[in-house]
Amino acid sequence: MTGRRRTRTTSPTPPRPRKAKLLYASALVACASVAVGCGAIPGATGGSGDGPVKVMTWAPEKTNATNKPGMPALAKAYARWVNAHGGINGRQLEVLTCNDHNDSVAAAHCAERAADEDVVAVVGSYSQHSRAFLAPLESAGIPYLGGFGVTDDEFTSPISYPVNGGQGVLLAGLGEQLGKSCGPVSLIRPDTIAGDELPVLLDAGLKALGHPQAADQRAAEDASEYSRPTRLALEHATSDPSRQGCVVPALGDRTNTFMDSFRRDAEDYRKVHTGTVIGNVDQSLIDATGGKSGPYEGSYVTGWYPTADDARWNPMRAVIKEQAFGDNRIDPGDAGVQTTWIAYTVLKKSIEALGAGEVSPRALRRELDNGFKVNTGGVTPTLSWRFDAETAAADFPRLVNADVTFQVIRGGQLTSQRSGFVDMAKTLATAEQ
Repeated sequence: MTGRRRTRTTSPTPPRPRKAKLLYASALVACASVAVGCGAIPGATGGSGDGPVKVMTWAPEKTNATNKPGMPALAKAYARWVNAHGGINGRQLEVLTCNDHNDSVAAAHCAERAADEDVVAVVGSYSQHSRAFLAPLESAGIPYLGGFGVTDDEFTSPISYPVNGGQGVLLAGLGEQLGKSCGPVSLIRPDTIAGDELPVLLDAGLKALGHPQAADQRAAEDASEYSRPTRLALEHATSDPSRQGCVVPALGDRTNTFMDSFRRDAEDYRKVHTGTVIGNVDQSLIDATGGKSGPYEGSYVTGWYPTADDARWNPMRAVIKEQAFGDNRIDPGDAGVQTTWIAYTVLKKSIEALGAGEVSPRALRRELDNGFKVNTGGVTPTLSWRFDAETAAADFPRLVNADVTFQVIRGGQLTSQRSGFVDMAKTLATAEQ
């Protein structure tokens, strides 16, 4: 959970005024707002005729910040699997990949390349630079299917079809998860514009359980150590001797850097728990930091999907085993890989529903916008993006899945804290200034 870097860094001062954009209501996407919403622009025709269905997947790789190499790697493996089993309606699936380098210019170039290559859709991708890539996609009418949900724009653009609830539902869900288990809660998050939205979302979940709001500690997005914010957070978390406090690092790829400081400084305080969200931590990170003897043991974790050992992921694991055995870029427990799997599941079923008809960006959008429902094998609720459907957020009309899962790290393993999904729609509705 990162955003545009600011010049001011660590500060324990009161937070800037924030507007929570999450309100519970039904929402309509007006056709006049963006031309592609009603098909006024025909878009590319990358899937017409009898040739291959061409799509693109992008993600940052080999950068100093968030990297998601498993997403394009799984996309390629998925195409090999589909093509080895007859294609989609008899047509081959061609996957182009692009590295957005965590850079707005590179992200825009990826989108422009997608338009130039006449792709049918951009599928299962990750980028923080939605303003850079959405404009070229909207101009070409190319659907953005199954982004990682890291930006607000993914939940407003009429050509976006998110498969999860993004970072907002995770933070609100974590607040509700911690509200049942923790005393004082401290949040450590980036001192960025995107980071400014995190406290209000976490507090919405805490408030739903009658819990006081979290202490908000800001830190530099690219900090190399977190001693000062860690100690401030620990002081607040241990301020009530009658209850065990919790510390929430919401620092993206820097979460593990924070945990190094936390492990050292926590020795000077009463024991506290940590709470975080999928994307900040996954099973591979838990394993790499010592498993059950590491700093994440006992942590509360909120995710979008079932835990990686859940049988509902077996079809994905079978594809990885068949087409990408030994490819260490693809971690079945990574939320990015899982999101790409879900997005390609939606793509395949949507194209199958088109039958012998045209496969184009416009045809695919029309199929999805007309209420086509996709069963993802239980790893999400049934997905549907009908324009006039009631959604979880009036300001986020593309949000169709507000469900989260509550997990905890026990014995070095991510395990379910409670069975089933938890719908965060009503909790999001309480978010306010």
